[in-house]
Amino acid sequence: MKRERPTAHFVIVLILAAALTGCSSSGVKPVPPDAKGGEPATSVPAPAPPDKRGGYYLDDGPGDHPPAEIDAIPDAVPRQEPPLSRANRPYVALGESYTPMTEYQPYKASGIASWYGKRYHANKTSSGEIYDMYGMTAAHPTLPIPSYVRVTNPENGKSVVVRVNDRGPFKKDRLIDLSYAAAYKLRIVGKGSGLVEVEAIETRAPALPVAPNTESVEPDSPARTAGTFVQVGAFKMKENADQLRATLQGQSLAQNVVVENWYNDGIYRVRLGPYPSRDDAERAAGKIRQALGISTLVTTQQETP
Repeated sequence: MKRERPTAHFVIVLILAAALTGCSSSGVKPVPPDAKGGEPATSVPAPAPPDKRGGYYLDDGPGDHPPAEIDAIPDAVPRQEPPLSRANRPYVALGESYTPMTEYQPYKASGIASWYGKRYHANKTSSGEIYDMYGMTAAHPTLPIPSYVRVTNPENGKSVVVRVNDRGPFKKDRLIDLSYAAAYKLRIVGKGSGLVEVEAIETRAPALPVAPNTESVEPDSPARTAGTFVQVGAFKMKENADQLRATLQGQSLAQNVVVENWYNDGIYRVRLGPYPSRDDAERAAGKIRQALGISTLVTTQQETP
């Protein structure tokens, strides 16, 4: 099997092989922003053609101590997750420009899937998460991160559901890069790649009951409660504020969520609290930042008439 995937992440060193040609050449490719927050990485050498004598790409391949029953590894379970802004920005890789989707769109395509294994195991993906070659994940050039797709091998009818959390592959003859476990379950590991069908899975927010302590506050509401709060968003459209509130509740990140427009300025602010102390508020803010990748602001509010 050959490993032809040029990159699992936005920053890797690619080796230019000259053993077969008897001479050397070099190239430089623009590298997209890294997964941590958008600082561009330096250019690195372009990849060499794969070694036709056999073996895996560089030192990639199956793990040394795989689980006993890879087929028993459960598929990813689709759930609603907000797109990560840092992982869905336009970027350039190997001279090609890509514009990722920022929300769910119907998607169905057929093409060649490759896989990546131990060389990238435990490295960061474009989402900032750690790559697990035995997890049910995938890399795609433009599908939203995170999102979910069903991948089917038409040759044998086997199908898996994976969570897209990485960018790649950056070759024109490749459609998607699968984790080792996903490729194993589809039976394309031995060949290194194979024809697959990929279909995006839509996830919708469930209808949530309105908790007694959750409300939308209008400008003429009574006095605000004093205390320490966490502001997690400010929107011109109330519908967007309500959607963020539903996301916070749906992922059990907060219970006491308020959408308010106290200043009658057309801005709807999403706030959590009050919290017993500023430390409690800071912990809640950190949890939300980590889960949703959004900015938070801890404020102290005095009671007003």
